[in-house]
Amino acid sequence: MPLTVGEERRSSNHFKVLFDFAPMGILMTNSLGDIIAINPFALKEFGYKEDEIIHQKIEALIPSRLHSQHNNYRELYFKDPHIRTIGITEDLCGLRKDGSEFPVEISLGYYADKGEKYIIAFICNISERKKSRRDIKGLHDNLEATVTHRTELLTNTMRELNINKEELSRALEKEKELNELKSRFVSMASHEFRTPLSTVLSSAYLIRQYDTAEGQIAREKHLFRIVSSVDMLTEILNDFLSLGKMEEGKIQIKLSEFNINEFITSIIKEIKGNLKLHQQIVFHHQGEDNMMMDASLFKHILMNLISNASKFSPDSGLIEINSHLDQATYVLSVKDSGMGISREDQKHLMERFYRGSNVAHIHGTGLGLHIISKYAELLNGVVTCTSELEKGSEFLVTFKLNKNEKGEDIID
Repeated sequence: MPLTVGEERRSSNHFKVLFDFAPMGILMTNSLGDIIAINPFALKEFGYKEDEIIHQKIEALIPSRLHSQHNNYRELYFKDPHIRTIGITEDLCGLRKDGSEFPVEISLGYYADKGEKYIIAFICNISERKKSRRDIKGLHDNLEATVTHRTELLTNTMRELNINKEELSRALEKEKELNELKSRFVSMASHEFRTPLSTVLSSAYLIRQYDTAEGQIAREKHLFRIVSSVDMLTEILNDFLSLGKMEEGKIQIKLSEFNINEFITSIIKEIKGNLKLHQQIVFHHQGEDNMMMDASLFKHILMNLISNASKFSPDSGLIEINSHLDQATYVLSVKDSGMGISREDQKHLMERFYRGSNVAHIHGTGLGLHIISKYAELLNGVVTCTSELEKGSEFLVTFKLNKNEKGEDIID
């Protein structure tokens, strides 16, 4: 059925709103390359007022070195117009009024009206994406340099000591492991950085659209998403820093005496705000109260285990923490009712960058359990796991304690 006049007017208004408030640049040209429409986002991106750029050639927004190439592309496109995206594999740049350039990705569409063909271009500034790629490449290059340096040291050591065939084989196996770790690191970093960076970028774009008092709730929602994404990136970087300190032997044990019951209770209060909706923590302690331990490392171990229990459990899930201290040992248990871990994955849980086969969709670096297992070793402890798929997991951290001359707990 044909639309009524009122329906056509409403439909036209809807399209105008989409055009004016779209969080990306949109412009339309005719077959001669004249700009006949451009939205506010594109005007701001390129630095023009509408009356300065309307009816100008599209080449005004393209660096001069690309004009000839663009003219050829336009002629070919009008001969066979179709929806396509450019700027993914090749480098494209937009030209601002002030002469500065910025990288773009462009999606092209077309339509015909009364025998005239028009091109619609959707323009996305990919400066942040390019920066992310450069940052990741920098990480890759640094890791490559580290591997190369270690390879040189290894080769020199083999030459100087004239090591036997068996030792050489072990060294080459270690080198293979380093290369595998490099690949896993680059893959993990690329994936884990992309999601929060994309969230920050999209939320920043959307915040600009809510510039009225009525938009306060929407602004706060997107600001919360930005803060959460930055927290996620901080968590990833902290894991990298902790791993680096351990590998360089820079972790120092600082023992102090504290009440284990009160200490764990304070940690639970601190982390409660980060739990999923309606998740609960139940804590029980048995035995003696005071213990000598590195409080900072112990807190990192417990918070990581609670965070994992929350992350891999459903909303309203129960997290049980049990603690037992006697003269010889201290045992910490964190149990959840989450998705569980397969037997095969349990064999590799403490390895660097290893992630279970059923958690690919959940944020994580694959470093948390590796780090806490190393922290536990420094405190004369060991981490073990008991788990069954779809029935949850229990992590036990067991510390062996000795008594000093005053009868106080000490770490071996």
